[in-house]
Amino acid sequence: MKQLLAFVGYLEGFSFLILMFYAMPMKYFAGEPEMVSLFGSLHGGLFVAYIGLLFFGVGKHWTFTALIHGFIAAVVPAGPFLFEGMLVGGEYDLQTV
Repeated sequence: MKQLLAFVGYLEGFSFLILMFYAMPMKYFAGEPEMVSLFGSLHGGLFVAYIGLLFFGVGKHWTFTALIHGFIAAVVPAGPFLFEGMLVGGEYDLQTV
């Protein structure tokens, strides 16, 4: 589950960077809004998938704190990259009895 969330997180993070640093300049400086439609839709779908994976993993793999921090990370630029490091470190793992 961590690997899937990390993969989707990286895709979501890179899609945001492409949207901000490629598609938006193409729209406002080159007058071509098609890239914003394409990458905006892609980023939106990946964002929804990322949040869905967070909801799915809470209670099964991670604590509720992971959901809160993961949602904040999804909204902040480059947040998924930082959050993935915290997941790999085991900070949010459920304690086994």
